[in-house]
Parts: sequence; C-alpha cells; structure tokens
Amino acid sequence: MNKTNMNLKLVAMTAAAFFVQGGLTLLPLPAVAASDSVPLVRCCGDDMTVYRDFGEREGIQRLMEDFMRDLLADDRTRPFFEKVDQQRVILMLTEQFCHAAGGPCEYRGRSMTDAHAGMGVKREHFNALVEVLQKSMNRAGIPFRSQNRMLAVFAPMYRDIEQR
Repeated sequence: MNKTNMNLKLVAMTAAAFFVQGGLTLLPLPAVAASDSVPLVRCCGDDMTVYRDFGEREGIQRLMEDFMRDLLADDRTRPFFEKVDQQRVILMLTEQFCHAAGGPCEYRGRSMTDAHAGMGVKREHFNALVEVLQKSMNRAGIPFRSQNRMLAVFAPMYRDIEQR
C-alpha cells in the first residue's frame, strides 16, 4: 500500500472513530511518537464538491472570520486566541481549509507542531475547538457530509497540537 493510500486509510479510520451516529463523538485515538507528523492532506482528491459546499475561498474566509469570533466568545478557547495576530490566524486557517477542501490554495504556514509549541493545548481544548468549529459550520449552512469530510482531514492533527 503506498503512502497516499495509507494516509487515506488513516483519515477514514479516524473519521469512523469521530463520527458516530450522525454526530461528533470524540473517542481516544492511538498514541503516536512525538516525531510523527500528520501531513496536510486533501479530503477529496479531484472532487470539488466540498470546496464548493464551503463557498470556495471567499466562503471559507467568511467561515474562518466567524469561527474566530466564536473562538474568542468561548471561555475554553479564548485564552489561545485573544493575544495572537487574529488576522494572520484567519489567513492561515483559510489557506489550510481551502487546500484541504480541494481548492486551489497552498498552505504557507508553519507545521502544526511548530505553530502550537509551548501553548499547553490539551485534549479538552482541541475538543472545544472542534465543537466551536462545528457550530460555525452549521450556522454557515455547510452540508453535514462536507463538514465530516473536512473534520476527518483535520482530526489527526490533534497529535501535532496536543501537548502532554
């Protein structure tokens, strides 16, 4: 099995663990070595459905702007975002989501490990962020199937973000 197929299998297994009975259920995922890094993958190959469902780059940027407001409004996530360059975070998230959705964007940011080093992100913070993101996507009217396809891409990143 080549590396791409292995990554897709990992994403599918992660998605199955996360999306149980039509809702998000966060289950423990296997531990990995600190040196393992989850590459930024695309959810959809050449299928542009998710990219279109997210409103293409403009829709993704609007979503990320709303998401940032929601992150700042939530007591669980606010401490991680209130003293950072919020416009830069919005830009980097827009690039990440656009790329992951199969759009024509290139993510130019740092690795997730480097970007989150020293922040003290725990599993409960990561879970809170996912919950806030789902609320933002629901409010934006993004179809549930496309939400799940994107979340399946980003779910494995907890290993690069969470600090034990």
